[in-house]
Amino acid sequence: MTRANGFADACLPLFAAGEPVPGDGRLPSYIRDHRQRLRERFMQGGAAALPDYELLELLLFRAIPRRDVKPLARALLDMFGDFNGVISAPPERLGALPGVGPAVICELKLVEAAAHRLARARVLHRPVMSGWDALLDYCRTSMAHRDTEQFRIFFLDTKNTLIADEDQARGTVDHVPVYPREVVKRALALNATALILVHNHPSGDPTPSQSDIAMTAQIAQAAGSLGITLHDHIIIGKSRELSFRAEGLL
Repeated sequence: MTRANGFADACLPLFAAGEPVPGDGRLPSYIRDHRQRLRERFMQGGAAALPDYELLELLLFRAIPRRDVKPLARALLDMFGDFNGVISAPPERLGALPGVGPAVICELKLVEAAAHRLARARVLHRPVMSGWDALLDYCRTSMAHRDTEQFRIFFLDTKNTLIADEDQARGTVDHVPVYPREVVKRALALNATALILVHNHPSGDPTPSQSDIAMTAQIAQAAGSLGITLHDHIIIGKSRELSFRAEGLL
């Protein structure tokens, strides 16, 4: 299938009609020089030296090695808002944008996976209470841009070290099924003595619903009856998060 706007990462001619075609098959100098300048700026100044669209260009160079990718980078940002929104977007939504093929999706999802793994490594098997900011960063990275609700549990030992991070359930855009009995059962299996609940609100607003509050109270009661402490329940929104403990809801 031919994709519009000439950005496809496979099965397209090297240059669209009207573009210069070098006789030796190399990139035109204006594209080659632009890519080299971006790489040099990145290596000298890091990500802070590049706006979102240029950082995206660097990623797209690998997936689309012989085209000017600046228009596609800007189109991705127009659709998904910012760099985080682009790399976190579901593959099916990415693929709906003309010019985004399997190679582009693979590059973006690879960066997302790397970001999640790095963020997770900063919190797993470490004391949670002394690394609270790192825990929140991990939650934002992995959950803030999801289109559906996800419910995670952090299981802690007697020293409040994070011993397990598990995705317990996924739901719709405004609901995720959670069963307190299963939460406590899993905590006992892991020999956990404390829990932190986390889920996201795809709407972007982390204000808890009545069902969120009721479910949290049920888990706190079920866990407490077995000597397991519920430290907090965090709701992740698009630009901020809410702590049940800080809000006096727990």
